[in-house]
Amino acid sequence: MHLDEPSWLPLAATEWVSLLSGGSLYLLAIGLVLACFLSWLTNLITLPGNWICVLLIGLYAWLGPQSGRLSISLVTLGVTFAIAFVGEVIEFVASAAGAKNAGASTKSTIYSIFGSIVGAVVGGIVGVPIPVVGQIFAAIIFGGLGAALGAMYGEWTDGRAWRDNWNVGQAAFWGKLFGTIGKFSVGLLIVLTVVVAVCV
Repeated sequence: MHLDEPSWLPLAATEWVSLLSGGSLYLLAIGLVLACFLSWLTNLITLPGNWICVLLIGLYAWLGPQSGRLSISLVTLGVTFAIAFVGEVIEFVASAAGAKNAGASTKSTIYSIFGSIVGAVVGGIVGVPIPVVGQIFAAIIFGGLGAALGAMYGEWTDGRAWRDNWNVGQAAFWGKLFGTIGKFSVGLLIVLTVVVAVCV
């Protein structure tokens, strides 16, 4: 396959595009799908996996094939951007609403976010003995536990009673759990969109 070199690309990018032909284009497309899949998994440890996917898709749309079956259009980029945005809204609403509805302070909410990051990373490590499934499950659960402990610690430093701390902790746990599952599920649509875009 021969690619026309878009005049709007910088010289380095134009040279890169001209080198892509035949099997290398398929390898590039497969690389994009794999990179998006791995980025999607990082949502479990509270990294912006969906946005990393969108960035990778944008780079591919800019530097990759501009036409043909393996190309990615700006429409696809826009769709994946919208999906990533919806995922963020779901996570934010679920996480914030959980602790706030139980009366958590702003400080407790911040501690909850920090705790969820630490918990998710620890969960990913703990789940290693059970490949893939164990790590996913552990990262989600430990992320929720970290959010709960962070929120409870924030409330404890404000001098609230243990019963109130427990209620806030439970709300933070369920909010983080549902938020992560929602964002993770929505992120899968990005990966599937990329697969469809390079295959059709």
